[in-house]
Amino acid sequence: MRAAVFHAQEDLRIEDVAEPTPGPGQVKLKNAYAGICGSDLHVYYAPEAAGLDMDNPHPVTGATLPQILGHEFSGTVVELGEGVEGVSVGDRVAVWPIYSCGTCAACAKGAVNACRTIGFHGLMSDGGGMAEYTTVDAAKLHVLPENVDLKLGALVEPMAVAWHAVERSGVKAGETALIAGAGPIGIGVWFALKAQGVEDVLVSEPSPERRAAIAALGATVVDPVHEDLGAAVDKLTGGSGVQAGFDAAGVGVAVSSVLANLRPLGRMVIVALHERTMDFFPTQLVMGETEVVGALGYTQADFDAVIAAMAEGKYDTTGWVDETDLDGVLGAIGALREGRGMKVLVSSAA
Repeated sequence: MRAAVFHAQEDLRIEDVAEPTPGPGQVKLKNAYAGICGSDLHVYYAPEAAGLDMDNPHPVTGATLPQILGHEFSGTVVELGEGVEGVSVGDRVAVWPIYSCGTCAACAKGAVNACRTIGFHGLMSDGGGMAEYTTVDAAKLHVLPENVDLKLGALVEPMAVAWHAVERSGVKAGETALIAGAGPIGIGVWFALKAQGVEDVLVSEPSPERRAAIAALGATVVDPVHEDLGAAVDKLTGGSGVQAGFDAAGVGVAVSSVLANLRPLGRMVIVALHERTMDFFPTQLVMGETEVVGALGYTQADFDAVIAAMAEGKYDTTGWVDETDLDGVLGAIGALREGRGMKVLVSSAA
């Protein structure tokens, strides 16, 4: 079968590899679509900075390079391994891709998404979604309802990242929110907020293309470079600031802009990965008793919540999701790195 195989920094090859066979407790999937996300870009351009050990087996999965990429993906069950129950051949599924150690402090609290040695299927495991087939533990499958197609299924993973960030914010229906960044995760935060009854949401985004994409979905958008973000927040909130803010941009100025527009006792969630350190003024937190928290990954419950919201028609891919095939993966990675495009789904069909 054909697959996108990562060998080393900036060395990704489309190769013929052996077709996998499911072991006990596993299923074999015919992959449909796999998303290219920021983590894939980090791995391709700076794997060690992204936490990928180039020389040693992963401590949980035991996987080593080369590695088939694709950790946000959907597919159809085509074969069951020994002992698999609760899933059938022909089921269309999204895959919860986390591997955790089960023993660290986070895992002991049930927060496997914050495991100190976390791994992901399609980053640090044998197999991934950017191939014709993969095998995965049946316990990681989330069956898609009939009205949720496989393209949406491949978006469950990144939308669950955003959903988890909203859960971490503590924002409630009827309250207000500010999102810095209108890339895929920022769009996902907007969808999640709307699905949870948070209607008064402002999106801050400097890119004209990204502003246009999320505005077409119905969002209220501000250009923080040429417009007064503070004035827009004051108009939305009557001058009191937002209850919840989200950094989905991954740059220091975005964090600062959100902090400046939180109301007293508000909370900001950092969901983006940052490549650089930043300075901020801690007295901002003291004077308003505001909070800053991080959000990493998702739980199985977040996957279920996103799929349920998709089944209710709460998500729309118009204008921000593109498609390519395996031969187009390298080109898509380069384009996304240059800021062209937003979300690319890779079709794994032969």
